[in-house]
Amino acid sequence: MTKYFTLIACFFFAIQYSFAQNDADTIHYRKIYYFAGTGLALPIGKTKEVLSPKLFAGSMGLDISLKNSKYYLYPALYMFNFDYDQKIEDNKYNHLIENGNASIYMLSLAGGTRKQMKRLNTYVYGGPSFGLVNEPRAQKLETTVKIDYDRSFAIGAKVGVGADYKFKSFFLGGELGYMRHFTKVQGRPFHAMTLLFGLKSDITRLGEKVVEIIAPSSN
Repeated sequence: MTKYFTLIACFFFAIQYSFAQNDADTIHYRKIYYFAGTGLALPIGKTKEVLSPKLFAGSMGLDISLKNSKYYLYPALYMFNFDYDQKIEDNKYNHLIENGNASIYMLSLAGGTRKQMKRLNTYVYGGPSFGLVNEPRAQKLETTVKIDYDRSFAIGAKVGVGADYKFKSFFLGGELGYMRHFTKVQGRPFHAMTLLFGLKSDITRLGEKVVEIIAPSSN
């Protein structure tokens, strides 16, 4: 399934790149947008032996137009919660956890390209990601079960395709993505499809004010 998604993303990127040589993008020119999304993260492959989907996944990101506004930077924070079944014993704890709760926080530093069709925009992005994986652990002390969390650093990649539509003062959009970790969870590779819907709003003026505060003009 991940191979099919990668092929689709590459095909979509090729189409976007060819379009990027033509019409001007009037919506994103010199703009910074804030995107907040919510939805699902769906583990795939052997990841499903450890993790299963749980409502809700979330994301917060910035859409920063480059000099050619058909290209953009997309730094984003993803927050995933999963049901968790521990498969490998941890010598520090005397119990395995079943039906626990695990969380993953990943910062993606992606870039992409988009195509404007009046008020409708399609886009594709990709880039590295890194963050924290929190896995629950259980220790029984007499009549009390103490729950701790084992935290580990993860490195991976995030790619996605999506579309949004501009209303008067905001965009409504959705995206389908794929995240892969190069580190493992309970000895299993981490693969997940992400399906997110949300709103995108213009924060260009706020960004300009921040720049003025940090680096005031000499006039």
